[in-house]
Amino acid sequence: MFCSFTQKYPPVKFLSEKDRKRILITGGAGFVGSHLTDKLMMDGHEVTVVDNFFTGRKRNVEHWIGHENFELINHDVVEPLYIEVDQIYHLASPASPPNYMYNPIKTLKTNTIGTLNMLGELKSLFFRLTSFKCFLSIDPEVHPQNEDYWGHVNPIGPRACYDEGKRVAETMCYAYMKQGVEVRVARYSYFGPRMHMNDGRVVSNFILQALQGEPLTVYGPGTQTRAFQYVSDLVNGLVALMNSNVSSPVNLGNPEEHSILEFAQLIKKLVGSGSEIQFLTEAQDDPQKRRPDIKKAKLLLGWEPVVPLEEGLNKAIHYFRKELEYQANNQYIPKPKPARIKKGRTRHN
Repeated sequence: MFCSFTQKYPPVKFLSEKDRKRILITGGAGFVGSHLTDKLMMDGHEVTVVDNFFTGRKRNVEHWIGHENFELINHDVVEPLYIEVDQIYHLASPASPPNYMYNPIKTLKTNTIGTLNMLGELKSLFFRLTSFKCFLSIDPEVHPQNEDYWGHVNPIGPRACYDEGKRVAETMCYAYMKQGVEVRVARYSYFGPRMHMNDGRVVSNFILQALQGEPLTVYGPGTQTRAFQYVSDLVNGLVALMNSNVSSPVNLGNPEEHSILEFAQLIKKLVGSGSEIQFLTEAQDDPQKRRPDIKKAKLLLGWEPVVPLEEGLNKAIHYFRKELEYQANNQYIPKPKPARIKKGRTRHN
């Protein structure tokens, strides 16, 4: 007697051989990478996810395991990788302050040596790399920030391992472009389901604190501003950029700007929480203003975010509530995780 079990996958579009691309996503089991994996798989492409699982999680992509178009490789991009593909989405890097400050040397290596390895791979194949970098200034001198703004960062501060690693990676991309490699560079921010509960950034911290009835911690007066976009908008922008002819950096963000205090009050309302808002000492190198100028993306890609902030936050709240239930059943309740900074406190990101 034989028993067979059929794995059910999300619906996948059929593409002919000439239209189906072989796509590599580094960091593909992470937050953004797993959502990108979902879109590209459902669009009918062959997707290889490479992740060392430092911050990525297998459960983010486990619903694709076994599908003929999907492959998962446990690999660190700091080490060379030899694989034939048509496109590479290079997303490998810890992005939250607690994670990238935990091992700053490793963060630097991932963003520099890892990027160099991906560029070298494509140089030998003559295909396309889209290197997605989140480069944001500590205290921008231009507001809103467009792609021509070079930034104003602290090269020896607590987040320098991340900021400067991204800057060098962009330099590498354009050095390789002069040698014939096609590159695309995006600058973005994001939130949504699959973010780590102890991510350490403002959206996840506030939601977690509100759901658990703890004070929502605001560092400084709360007048610092942020502009967040929902992850599905970002993924659509990344794919549009990859398949465009735009080789210069492009902002993929939501220009709707809110203060940190406004975010805290909105999340309290959406959760229905009675948590108080607690003001603490302002963090070292905490950016004061963030708002992307997305005119270029609108003009050249025909792209702009469409998910309203409250709709995205409600989806994130639903996900985090389920995560709390999951963690409680496994006897682990995460707490908002502060970044490891010797001077000052955790920063809003």
